[in-house]
Amino acid sequence: MSHSPFLIATIAAVVCFAGPVSAQSFGLDVGVASQYTGKGLGKSNEKVAPFAKAEVGFGDGYASVFVSDAAGSQGFDMEIVSTVGWRSKAAGLDFDLGVVNRDLPGARAGVDDNFWEYQADASRKLGAVATRLRVNYSPDGFAATKQAWWVELQGTVSVAANTKVSAAVGNRMADGGVDYNAWNVGAKHKLTDAFAVDLRWYDTDRHSVGEPYEGRLVAAATYSF
Repeated sequence: MSHSPFLIATIAAVVCFAGPVSAQSFGLDVGVASQYTGKGLGKSNEKVAPFAKAEVGFGDGYASVFVSDAAGSQGFDMEIVSTVGWRSKAAGLDFDLGVVNRDLPGARAGVDDNFWEYQADASRKLGAVATRLRVNYSPDGFAATKQAWWVELQGTVSVAANTKVSAAVGNRMADGGVDYNAWNVGAKHKLTDAFAVDLRWYDTDRHSVGEPYEGRLVAAATYSF
């Protein structure tokens, strides 16, 4: 099921909000992926997923909303990720600290489909490699999952003026959920200043758990306004 009208309405709401509160910056991305992924897992039953993200900035602070088609055995057909965060620099590191709300509309009755996450990114350039360490914690996650952690290390290298190759490894630990290791590797190429394409392989060490944990090649195209 496509939710493109809902994507547009959600992003439009953020745009309207930005004006009255005198945002200092505004960004909008729209795109489509061959399938939706999150924390290393397939989250759209291998179906094409349109997505959009809007962000308003206020000095070091920002607020954003990301919306994508999604699909899961619990019945949800969309994922909405709303974030309020703060970016700063200290001790040679770039920090991004955020409070995240995830909502998965369409989940069947009785499924806990709305939950909070607390996320911290620390980034630094080490020679030619741009590194990022991400720590994400949820005190009460999706469905039956209680406390959950996601820790991921990513490295990115520019191989041409408009092309970057990156790889990441992550670990998921969840009370009431599946523990697994995940990784991805791929390349992002900017065709213009606004239009970029990404081709990436995702995989985990828990194929036996089900289709979302299997390896997958994902292509995505994004236009930034």
